Amino acid sequence: MTNEWIDITQPLSAKIAEWPGDTPFTYEVAVSKEQSGSVNIGKLTMSTHIGTHTDAPFHYDNEGERILDLPVDLYIGRAVLLDVTGLKCVARADLESFDFDGVERVLLKTGSHPTSEKFPVDYTVIGEDVGPLLKERGVRLIGTDAPSVDAEDSKELPGHHSLYRNDVIIIENLVLDTLEPGQYELIALPLALQEADGSPVRAVVRRWQA
Repeated sequence: MTNEWIDITQPLSAKIAEWPGDTPFTYEVAVSKEQSGSVNIGKLTMSTHIGTHTDAPFHYDNEGERILDLPVDLYIGRAVLLDVTGLKCVARADLESFDFDGVERVLLKTGSHPTSEKFPVDYTVIGEDVGPLLKERGVRLIGTDAPSVDAEDSKELPGHHSLYRNDVIIIENLVLDTLEPGQYELIALPLALQEADGSPVRAVVRRWQA
């Protein structure tokens, strides 16, 4: 049996739910083949944080790195998927028993954002004490199927800042509902957006083969 790549990206379409108050996604054919005589040319309007995306630290820290400041190898490599379904806030104590050996990327399956077409009323967030644990274990990136690691109404963003203090970069809005816990190979490359505070990613995984 082939070890096929699995797409864990929310497709961008007019139906996708944006963060409340943020720019919705639109795509249109700005120039048609009939108009140009040769090609169709599309036009996108969107937030850098709609759908499956990564946060650059500049998103929540004016002195933080932008997308092109982040090493590309963050987004490629071995990852472990942990099922934390049912938790309102993932704390250090919830993760301490999991085996992170040799893994620099952690994906959290929370089950709290079941459809990309509706912004969730409530979703699983990440506690401020998780950042230090991840750093101790050598983790550099965390991904979640929730729209944020902090609550929608949070202004202090304790999860974001704790992860940043501990050198952990964030991916949000992954699609993890069909995946079983275990180790995977992850590719989730952001666009090369100069000066950007975030970027969409096309995230795919396949089972890790040592």
